[in-house]
Amino acid sequence: MESNNGRLTIFGGNANPKLVQEIGAYLGVPVGASRVKRFSDGEISLEINESVRGDDVFVIQPTCNPVNDNLMEILIMIDALKRASARRITAVIPYYGYARQERKTRAREPISAKLVANLITAAGADRVLTMDLHAAAIQGFFDIPVDHLTAVPILADYFNSKNFDEVVIVSPDLGGVTRARNFAERVGAELAIIDKRRPAPNVAEIMNLIGNVKNKTVIMIDDLIDTAGTICLGAEALLKRGAKAVYACCTHPVLSGPACERLMESPFEEVVVCNTIPICNKQIPKIKSLSVASLLGEAIIRIHEDLSVSKLFD
Repeated sequence: MESNNGRLTIFGGNANPKLVQEIGAYLGVPVGASRVKRFSDGEISLEINESVRGDDVFVIQPTCNPVNDNLMEILIMIDALKRASARRITAVIPYYGYARQERKTRAREPISAKLVANLITAAGADRVLTMDLHAAAIQGFFDIPVDHLTAVPILADYFNSKNFDEVVIVSPDLGGVTRARNFAERVGAELAIIDKRRPAPNVAEIMNLIGNVKNKTVIMIDDLIDTAGTICLGAEALLKRGAKAVYACCTHPVLSGPACERLMESPFEEVVVCNTIPICNKQIPKIKSLSVASLLGEAIIRIHEDLSVSKLFD
């Protein structure tokens, strides 16, 4: 794909090759020839096997499990492309790892989300394209442009097709209220909020429910599901308060540790996720995966052609 900004080229690492191929198919652009290898001690070795001189390059790599390996892959690939004289490099990071460490909650803690932003910038990225950051303020950690997409319209379209009656959208915590409100507006539903306390990482206690869910279909929305403890605990609390059915949705299916077992045993009717993170080895009947390839592909086209990305959500 050619424009005044040069040839559009996409590359991908090993984190989510299926999504990279889907984006390439949407763009009508072949995935760039590259090869990621490892030395016997685990060091990453990378080869870019085609010229990118003067190209507008998009490197697609979520920093999901194994987080550190996938992060190093994208850093090394950016460095290689920079040294190969790419005109502009955009780091397309559908899932931004370390985003949950975006502030100090106690003394002597790191702000790892800022450190990762520094690493991506230092590697040579000229801009970043990402989705549903755990904290929107992370955009400010970068000294380069950041385009922040949301999967809320994709999730809302899916649930609108179900034509539920009496729907309530529930935010599983106070931090997700903005996302839940946006989702509620798109599906024409009421909003409720779970007030929870987190005494330790990956441990949550339901404290209170703000709103009415009695005899209503409830859709819980969050940016990610990790161990699924919080969202499963929330579903049980909602059913005890009279909800007739509970659904869950999120952008990033991290699904670590006991998450799959918890979701299989949970009272959810369905758990709807996006394919920012591959879940090929974690298939369970309750999980429905929606593709974000067209959204990311359209954003890539708009960045390449210097058009507004925000218009995607008007």
